[in-house]
Amino acid sequence: PLASGSRSSKTFKPKKNIPEGSHQYELLKHAEATLGSGNLRQAVMLPEGEDLNEWIAVNTVDFFNQINMLYGTITEFCTESSCPVMSAGPRYEYHWADGTNIKKPIKCSAPKYIDYLMTWVQDQLDDETLFPSKIGVPFPKNFMSVAKTILKRLFRVYAHIYHQHFDSVMRLQEEAHLNTSFKHFIFFVQEFNLIDRRELAPLHELIEKLGSKDR
Repeated sequence: PLASGSRSSKTFKPKKNIPEGSHQYELLKHAEATLGSGNLRQAVMLPEGEDLNEWIAVNTVDFFNQINMLYGTITEFCTESSCPVMSAGPRYEYHWADGTNIKKPIKCSAPKYIDYLMTWVQDQLDDETLFPSKIGVPFPKNFMSVAKTILKRLFRVYAHIYHQHFDSVMRLQEEAHLNTSFKHFIFFVQEFNLIDRRELAPLHELIEKLGSKDR
């Protein structure tokens, strides 16, 4: 196989691009610029005069890409044998169901679960009726509930990485990258109440810690 460039260029799934020149692209650039200021609480706020759905859409795509990259760096450590179940510590185990192809939750290994999950998210992001990329095309009525489900599921990938693969993340010197990404994600979902507190329980202590540093 061809040698790949830097490790961090390896994504798990293909990157989801926001079309250049679109309003959503401008929003993404705005988000990146405010993130650079270092104030994450401010960076996640809805920019003045912007549409909430569109802001959530752009950030959801961005989080998918970030998690895609973070998980891409550790896929070789997340195997059928190392992670026979999809867990986030001993008390939390996830079973996969998407409501369409797999209606009854199935128990599967973490790599399989994350593959199902990321493929499912990709399909949602690629669906123009859910995530319209064209200007003036309205978001569907159920957009918010779809976005919430996507973010709830993406959280599980962070939770799995933190609980089962943090030593590998440290060895690869990716922990600052992971922590910044997760902190951004948490501040975003907190700002708009997008994930139920119960769902965040596996990383409750870390979330508390991230929040208290910032008050």
